[in-house]
Amino acid sequence: MAGSSPPTIGILALQGDVAEHEALLRRLGVNTVQVRRTDQFEGLDGLVLPGGESSVMDKLLRLFGMKEPLAALVRGGVPVLGTCAGLILLADDIEGAIAGQETLGGLDVRVKRNAFGSQVESREESVVVRGIGGPPLDVALIRAPIVTRVGEGVDVIATLDGGEIVGVENSTMIGVSFHPEVSGDDRLHSLFLQKVAESQR
Repeated sequence: MAGSSPPTIGILALQGDVAEHEALLRRLGVNTVQVRRTDQFEGLDGLVLPGGESSVMDKLLRLFGMKEPLAALVRGGVPVLGTCAGLILLADDIEGAIAGQETLGGLDVRVKRNAFGSQVESREESVVVRGIGGPPLDVALIRAPIVTRVGEGVDVIATLDGGEIVGVENSTMIGVSFHPEVSGDDRLHSLFLQKVAESQR
């Protein structure tokens, strides 16, 4: 990014871990926008869909008329990082969805909601993520999904010791089951920003 202006990354700010993602991205030297309206999609170089409650995010996106414009943005190729609930929003299929729950789609995977149980069963794990050097990421799994089917064009980038798939990517998206923003480790966000930089070439 040397010699050019830093990218602008939008963070969907209807619900969830918005401030934590914003802090990491700003530490990495990029501009951020907390996205709450469709007009804020203009000029974004990338987008973060944070952890939170996927069914609530889905309802709010539809209530505010943001779902279809956001889905079009994602399918149009803007780089996206989806964490936990954000992964669910990107997935084409959900197991355990509540009645009427929809996704943005665009990532050819099936995810299982709350695969690790309720909030009280949340835990921390050390996860090796392909493309990230150094020690494993220490991450939080909070009512986390797992990926139960991976389609064509999607690569697995992280699994747990039991074989559960907790990280996937395609050419424009990274989706993970965990919350990297909770620990303050910015390496996954750096990996995402590499995708953003590639998209600008």
